[in-house]
Amino acid sequence: MVSVDAESFLVIVAVAALAAFLAALVGSRITVPVVVIEIVAGIIVGPELLGLAGEDSFIDFFSNLGLGMLFFFAGYEIDFERIRGIPLRLALLGWALSLVLAYGLGGLLELSGLVVSLLFTGSAMATTAIGTLIPILSDAGELRTRFGTFLLAAGAAGEFGPILLITLVFSTKSAATNAGILICFIVLAVITALLAVRGAGRGWSLLERSLETSGQLAIRIAVVLVFALGALAADLGLDLLLGGFVAGVIVREALRGREVRVFESKLTAVGYGFFIPFFFVTSGLKFELSALTDDPTELLKLPLFLALFLVIRGAPALLLYTRELDRSDRVALALFSATELPLVVAITTIAIEEGHMRASTAASLVGAAILSTTIFPLLGLRLRRDRTRAAAEPSAATGYSPGSVQ
Repeated sequence: MVSVDAESFLVIVAVAALAAFLAALVGSRITVPVVVIEIVAGIIVGPELLGLAGEDSFIDFFSNLGLGMLFFFAGYEIDFERIRGIPLRLALLGWALSLVLAYGLGGLLELSGLVVSLLFTGSAMATTAIGTLIPILSDAGELRTRFGTFLLAAGAAGEFGPILLITLVFSTKSAATNAGILICFIVLAVITALLAVRGAGRGWSLLERSLETSGQLAIRIAVVLVFALGALAADLGLDLLLGGFVAGVIVREALRGREVRVFESKLTAVGYGFFIPFFFVTSGLKFELSALTDDPTELLKLPLFLALFLVIRGAPALLLYTRELDRSDRVALALFSATELPLVVAITTIAIEEGHMRASTAASLVGAAILSTTIFPLLGLRLRRDRTRAAAEPSAATGYSPGSVQ
């Protein structure tokens, strides 16, 4: 029998609901990402402060399911037909440049004694939380814009690239073994994708009818696919993140041309209604606040890492997109690209378990990631709104309505 801390489980679920209420309450005045409220609320009710909830193996299990669902949506929102060409090429080049900056600056931090491992610290700083940004961008109507295309491509590279790093570099197996396992997973994922595409094509009418019945066949199949690929990845020694991400890509490809709003709405309700908030609240429970507060000098790392996020992920956006975006949009892209959280949590957790990172460094990185998710999207959306308003004012004055999407 598995021991279950029912009280902690209830507190986590209740806190997740409260976080959504608070986000809706303040949303009319300021856009605060609900994930930030979830993590902060988790810290408050966790062992470091009120002590109302703690973690156990059962809670960790549900938290991992939430992480898998989060990366499912990151993969699902990536339309490779849309981002291929210039957006994808610039995104890959930008992430490669970010990796060079991250390892270079991480090396300096290691030489100075501020961090233990440049590999883990640099990898954490070279990520982008596109899965976390998607709800914010969707609510703002940015996902379907030209700017959104470049952002999705940059986010895909900044999220999928680090996932592969986790799989290939951070494992205790040899590089050759990891590469072989990854190839096997890719082959199995491609076979699954082909079966999913053909199955959706032949039986979509049945799946679509089930969306209005208690059977909910389409939703159940999607959830099974997420957990099946996550379990497969774990069994092969890969990371759960990879399984969730690939599952999202497969579902997107299977539904190409058949996407329906009701399906996406119900799938979002399953993920963002329970599993994903559970992960973020649990991440707050695990946050070691005392590692920052016990030594005031450790607290100085937090603004340092926040600035490095902006340099490492923001600099490529400012340098590489000069022909595609104007200055205001490049700054907005830099801010969105420098928003980091889930992968920072994942990488720092692995680093601490393997003795390659101090708890204070992990707390500083996660704290900086929380601040990046709080501050950078707000500034990016503000720039985009100002940009759209400036473009609309001349049109209103002349009576001309431009046909191009900003």
